[in-house]
Formats: sequence, C-alpha cells, structure tokens
Amino acid sequence: MQAWRVHDNGEPGEVMRLDEVPDPQAGPGQLLLRVRAVNVNFPDALLCRGQYQVRPPLPFTPGVEVCGEVVAVGEGAEGVVGSRVLATPTLPAGGFAELVAVEATATLPAPDALDDAEAAALHIGYQTGWFGLHRRARIQSGETLLVHAAAGGVGSAAVQLGKAAGATVIGVVGGEDKAQVARELGCDLVLDRRADDIVAAVKEATGGRGADVVYDPVGGDAFVKSVKCVAFEGRIVVVGFASGVVPQAALNHALVKNYAILGLHWGLYNTHDPAAVRACHEELTKLAAQGTVKPLVSERVPLKDAADAVQRVADGVTTGRVVVVPGQTAGGDR
Repeated sequence: MQAWRVHDNGEPGEVMRLDEVPDPQAGPGQLLLRVRAVNVNFPDALLCRGQYQVRPPLPFTPGVEVCGEVVAVGEGAEGVVGSRVLATPTLPAGGFAELVAVEATATLPAPDALDDAEAAALHIGYQTGWFGLHRRARIQSGETLLVHAAAGGVGSAAVQLGKAAGATVIGVVGGEDKAQVARELGCDLVLDRRADDIVAAVKEATGGRGADVVYDPVGGDAFVKSVKCVAFEGRIVVVGFASGVVPQAALNHALVKNYAILGLHWGLYNTHDPAAVRACHEELTKLAAQGTVKPLVSERVPLKDAADAVQRVADGVTTGRVVVVPGQTAGGDR
C-alpha cells in the first residue's frame, strides 16, 4: 500500500515521503481499516518537526484522526466488516495511508449525518471543544465566549459548541477572508486581530464586563490579550500554542482579577475517563444529527497531496479543516 512516512524531522512539506510499504494486518484486539478520510491536525506538523509531546521512532506515518471502513477483524476484537468508524491510530502507524490497523476498543461509530471527511474532522476537535467548554470551563447559557482562531479547525468547533450551549460568541481571526468564515459559523461578533483592538472591542461588546470564557488554541499574544479582557470569575481554557509561543502566566494578575487558567489535555481522558469520551461522542452524534454541529471542511485533497496539506495547516493559511481522502484522484477542493 501507499503511506506517507517521515524519515527525518523538519517541515512537513520537506520530510514527508510517499512510500510503498507492506499492507498492515489486524493483530489481536485490532481492526484493519481502509482509510476513507484522514483529518489534518496541527499536531501532525509538530510530529514532523519533532516538537510534539510524543516523539515516535523514525520512520513513522503521521495522521492521528481517521474515518475508515472495517475490512478485517483481529482475534478477540469486536467489529463488523463494512462498518464505518472513527479512530485515532497509534503511532508510528498513523492514518496518512491506504490502510491502518487500530485498537478495536478505541474506535467509535461514525455519525450517519456526516460524510467521510466531516466524520474524520469530528472527533479530536469537537471532543476538545466539548471537554474544554463544558467539563473544564462549565460554560453557562447567556455567558460570553471568546474564541481565538475562530475560523480554524479547533476554533470553528468551539464556535459551534459555544452557540449550542447558548453562549454569545466573539470570534478572533486574522484577515477578512477568515472573518467571513467566522460569521458564517455563527459568531455574534468577529474581530480581526490585524486591524481591531481586541481588548477594547471585547470590553465594549460586554458592557465593560469582559469574556466569561476564553478558548485559546493560539497562545502568545492571544493569551496576553485574553487576560486583559477576561471577566470577573472568568475562565481561560488553554488548548494549545499554534503561535509557537508558550506564554508565561502572571499568577499575581490572575489573583488580582479573580480569573482561572484551565489547562486542557484532552488525550488524558482516554486514559483517566474513557467512559466520558464515549458519552461525549454520543452527545456530538446527536448534535450532528440535529445539524447543530457540522465540521467545516474547507478542502478535500487526494492522498498524493497530503504533505502539502499538512504544510499549509502548519503555516496557518487554511480555514476550517483540510481532509485527505485517499480514494480521491482528482485535484482537491480549494
């Protein structure tokens, strides 16, 4: 089969190579999936660079989120050939490939309301958003939610989930094209970090109160602005550092303004509370069936263009989700 592999650490567009490798087999407790779609996540780029918290041995295949069709069931595993499932493959054998073997216990049924590309983009981003907003921040209807990178993959999920929770959503983006995407997602107010005074605009929009919940997958300057416009008893959810800058929190400032800084490492729930992950998936499936959440897939690209797709996500020039569809042969949607 064909699979993208990283032989040396560096920029995705330079170090990802499309190789011919032996077909994987479904081992004990595993399912063999034909990959129908694999979502491009920012961690894929960090893995290529050797900057992620997990460093798989070289060479490895990136791709941490797939929608696939079960083609074989390993000994002792539960699964139905032909069924469509979501999975997070265990590296070094990731999802940017035609076939991938995954642990059966870690798979979830793909929602019928979503096509392959949308389903591939549901799991990590929306689970992160759900746990961040509901489990960590305890968001309430009527509160104001500030979402950084609101037109991106992680941010767009938080926007939809915030609206579903009854919050007023303020989205921060970079550029007018992304501002239009954020408006279409349902943001009540969209701010351009390149042109607007974020702090002043948030305070004005909230009557001086500030944002009750801040969802920050960016870090850096976004965090600096967040602490200046967070409300009394507000909560800042730290999701990631797409800016490449890990901010240093001034705890005396958190004390004086009486706000909370909440870390979110969603992957830990798979270890510490897997039942909560499955319960969240059931809720997301219901929301998808209602049309309340629908992953924003801006591009569907063939397997041969995966390295370019990962590079563009790393460069921050995409909106929503870019999904690799191995069965697609023509040029992708842009």
